[in-house]
Amino acid sequence: MARRPQDVTDAEREVLRALWEAGPATIRSLADHIYPGGGTSAYATVQKLLERLEDKRHVSRRAEGRQNVFTARVRREQLVARRLRDTADELCDGSLTPMLTHLVSTARLSREELLALRRLVDRLSRKG
Repeated sequence: MARRPQDVTDAEREVLRALWEAGPATIRSLADHIYPGGGTSAYATVQKLLERLEDKRHVSRRAEGRQNVFTARVRREQLVARRLRDTADELCDGSLTPMLTHLVSTARLSREELLALRRLVDRLSRKG
């Protein structure tokens, strides 16, 4: 299946993960975080990944003095939602039920996670 322009590669996702965890950052700080001791090639790689993410409108940049500071424009939850929807469309004819049922039935959920799921189902049931 062909990749859509808005899809995020594994390498781009690592850059987004660093921005989600640390907040706005320069290319140098991202390169040092993602590729410790990586040098010039790591800097160039992160710069290219940021350019691609900026083209996809997943990050924005602002100038601070002589350097650019990058910020994630897409939230982790948005990316997860899109990926789950795409997977449901591709594998389950658009239904999330088979995926969710499989995930919940095969995962080792803690008591707290089960309670959170129960509260979510109860809240959604009241809305419906």
